[in-house]
Amino acid sequence: MSISTETAALVKLSAAEQAAKVKAGEVTSRELVEAHLAVIEAAEPSIKAFLKVSGDVALEQADAFDAKSADEKAALPELAGVPIAIKDMIVTKGIETTAASKILEGWVPPYDATVIEKLKAAGMPILGKTNLDEFAQGSSTEHSAYQTTHNPWDTERVPGGSGGGSASAVAAFEAPLALGTDTGGSIRQPGSLTGTVGVKPTYGGVSRFGAIAMASSLDQIGPVSRTVLDSALLQEIIGGHDERDSTSIPEGPRPMAAAAREGLRRDLTGLKVGLVKELGGEGFQPGVQARFNEAVELLKAMGAEVTEVSCPHFPYALGAYYIIMPSEVSSNLARYDGMRYGLRVMPPEGVPQTAANMMAYTREAGFGDEVKRRIILGTYALSAGYYDAWYGSAQKVRTLIINDFKAAFDQVDVLVSPTSPTTAFKFGEKMNDPLTMYLNDVATIPANMAGVPAMSIPAGLSDDGLPVGFQFFAPQQRDEVMYKPAAALEAALEEQWGGPIWNDLKTPWLGE
Repeated sequence: MSISTETAALVKLSAAEQAAKVKAGEVTSRELVEAHLAVIEAAEPSIKAFLKVSGDVALEQADAFDAKSADEKAALPELAGVPIAIKDMIVTKGIETTAASKILEGWVPPYDATVIEKLKAAGMPILGKTNLDEFAQGSSTEHSAYQTTHNPWDTERVPGGSGGGSASAVAAFEAPLALGTDTGGSIRQPGSLTGTVGVKPTYGGVSRFGAIAMASSLDQIGPVSRTVLDSALLQEIIGGHDERDSTSIPEGPRPMAAAAREGLRRDLTGLKVGLVKELGGEGFQPGVQARFNEAVELLKAMGAEVTEVSCPHFPYALGAYYIIMPSEVSSNLARYDGMRYGLRVMPPEGVPQTAANMMAYTREAGFGDEVKRRIILGTYALSAGYYDAWYGSAQKVRTLIINDFKAAFDQVDVLVSPTSPTTAFKFGEKMNDPLTMYLNDVATIPANMAGVPAMSIPAGLSDDGLPVGFQFFAPQQRDEVMYKPAAALEAALEEQWGGPIWNDLKTPWLGE
């Protein structure tokens, strides 16, 4: 279908700008939803970001918002009326939720995740559920059981993972905002590869109730957007204490939107920025390192004091992560056994019809190769005789990484690094080499291991014309500290580019 110039102009606005138009009465929430549904229809044949489009639900929610009185609307958060897409790792009442796995195919949850309750209370219509690597296990969204999501910058390349669907939907203007989950970089690495803003909040800062568990000590729900301010506004909506999540921090969201707006003044005088010595240089694509170095110079030009900081145990984070994460995967995914919900595959004729055999056949048919690989690795690491040597040792390394962050934040306010070592790679390029695939998360994993907040913002285009990500880390429960320099750098980069990064994105689905 053809997209009108008015629709294209509307969906290209930031979420905050769309919200301002709603507040001013220039556009209704229904019109916003209709515009994005039109783009979804036009873009999906080439992007494939969505597993399920919930257009009717979104229009009903938009109409309910539009019917509210002026006083009722004024009491809602700033993003009220703006639609959003949801990674299919987050439970949505009445909308099929699969975690991109055959084992949950057809499951329609009877309840909402806490973050979904908060979005509904804020008057934000839900456009649909986005694709991901099965059970969030992957770095390319090639491990989905249903489809492969394409990068809007080059549809022959991956969008990153596991949250490639959310990142691609936002990058392609199918949604102004999305939610993802980040266990080892699953929001930030796709953000880097698609030119979007991706945020992993402080562990416990956003409720995980209703997020399908992958690795419970590492998982965190967070925002995906096209601007730093949009992510700040969204994180303030979804954050806060939740008694249904035992790991939830007992305090409200930090003043992130105010910090982002302050950053737009581009004055970073007195801010101490630490370059992580161990995250850069060898193994990082030259174009990625070049854009990172240029962005650091912009921080200096805005008054930031930049010094190199060593985090000596960061090189061990990847190895420790790939023991802790599979161990928790093995435990969490044991519940998918065909007994209570989801897929059930009975043994063939001639095989004893026992519960154990049914579970074995169900899990064999329901899980993909990458999920099986991680379950086997985790089960081995947790087995008798190996627990202390593997899982116990990995947890000790985790403590060293936490201490590295503490020591670094005694010296500086924020830490910075490239988000991903490379730009987007082509489909199939790393599928047969798990270690090379895992190395995509080498710079993002430390934040999950320590529970600190981290964010990726676009730092321009590499020599290959593909987006590069710039990563900020902040101290635990101080998420607002990274929003100020991130917004300042975003504004400085946009001045340098002559506009947002997506001005360089070719969008044939928008008729351009």
